[in-house]
Amino acid sequence: MKTTARLALVAVASITAMGAAEASACTIGLSMKTLDAPYFAAQEVAAKARAAEIGCEIMTADAGNDLNKQVADIEDMVARGVEALLVNPRDSQGLVPAVNAASAQGVKVFVIDSTLDSSADFVTLVQSSNSRNGLLVGRWIADQTKGKPLKIALISGDQGNEVGQERRLGVLAGLLEGQLQTSGTAGFEIVGQGWGLWNNEGGLDAMEDILVAHPDVNVVLGENDSMVLGARNALKAAGKTDVLLVAAADGQKEALELIRSGEYGATGLNDPAIVATTAVDLAKQAVDGELPEGMGKITYTEPAVITKDNVGKYYRPDAVF
Repeated sequence: MKTTARLALVAVASITAMGAAEASACTIGLSMKTLDAPYFAAQEVAAKARAAEIGCEIMTADAGNDLNKQVADIEDMVARGVEALLVNPRDSQGLVPAVNAASAQGVKVFVIDSTLDSSADFVTLVQSSNSRNGLLVGRWIADQTKGKPLKIALISGDQGNEVGQERRLGVLAGLLEGQLQTSGTAGFEIVGQGWGLWNNEGGLDAMEDILVAHPDVNVVLGENDSMVLGARNALKAAGKTDVLLVAAADGQKEALELIRSGEYGATGLNDPAIVATTAVDLAKQAVDGELPEGMGKITYTEPAVITKDNVGKYYRPDAVF
């Protein structure tokens, strides 16, 4: 009887294990450079939700903006047997060896949002197109300010950042092209560039500094919504309520609320949930051997400029970001 019971228990355990394995269609790792910002937290939430929807197990790690920690996180996930890995890299060069090592062990690696050096062995980078969003935002500015002399305060993230550079150059190219199409002439003045470090407080500080030398600013262009929201606080404190506020990217919930009320001009669509869910879907396809042929090293989400005319399409009051 004891032997029979023991065999029965082994059989039950085996069936349970088989059921658990069948329940997970794939195992995906998500290595985030940081979760200490609503944008990145929203990526993790969306990735987890999408993985659950398609029956995949997902394990996540927060590097806390520490390159060495992110390298260790990736190595740990590979050791634990992930089939696919999503990486939001802390450093475009520093993570190349870890990503190449993961790929060499058969893990399908996808980069999300932030750029990784093209020498790395990964399937594709999933992100919004900074240049295409920027062009749309810039053309919108041109349409809204026809014939008006523009004195622009530029609020950038941090020096040397490739994403920030793509965003500002995209907007300025779109503005130039929009002005040429509208009137056959073009001209605007960047009265100052401040470094807002991608956050609200940094945007406020950068705007205060620019206002000291250039109180006649009439447009604020930021490389993300958070810095523009901070700049708005500085403008309010200075009694300036007639400045056009525009961001090259993001679509942060607080910015969309102000767009709805007419207190904020426009922003580019850089939805963290769309980026994350797209990457999870591609990871599942890669594990199943069903990726589209001819996939390039970059997969862009659909670009858009969010304005008062279409903000209802994008605003979600329950959004994390």
